[in-house]
Amino acid sequence: MLLPRLPVPALSVDTVSHGRFELAAQTPENFTLVVFYRGLHCPICAKYLMELERLVPEFEKRGVSVIAVSSDGADRGAAMASKIGASALRFGYGLGLAAAREWGLYISTSRGTTSIGIEEPALFSEPGVFLVRPDGTLYYGAVQTMPFARPNFTDLLGGLDFAIANDYPARGEYSGAL
Repeated sequence: MLLPRLPVPALSVDTVSHGRFELAAQTPENFTLVVFYRGLHCPICAKYLMELERLVPEFEKRGVSVIAVSSDGADRGAAMASKIGASALRFGYGLGLAAAREWGLYISTSRGTTSIGIEEPALFSEPGVFLVRPDGTLYYGAVQTMPFARPNFTDLLGGLDFAIANDYPARGEYSGAL
């Protein structure tokens, strides 16, 4: 389990149109927002990422760099970026499932063709949303076993406004005896 205030696992993926993404090389003013999504086969992901695409400038105003990542290959990653009309949002692809598991993401098996007629991969990761500090430590994390009821990006922006203005520490860091 990832713990706030401790280093997150390495994250290194190719992107659709921004070269190689290395989390350790990121230098945002405040955070890197990493949004793991299920893949091209997921209609809920497309809707969710459209909202993120719209809000990327708001995150950037707050000193937050943003990337969406999946275990899809290059073609499917590019298809998702095209599907949502990405111009501001970076799309990473090729996330290894062992790396997904290191991030605490759940792994699902294929159920065949989805409601939008796209075949699910044999194995893929479920969603997760993480804010990582420039020093590589976890500030916020949310993982899910299902594609629905994800963290709301507008709410996250409001939380960031408070956290940045008040130098609010990462919470959930206690790992001692209970």
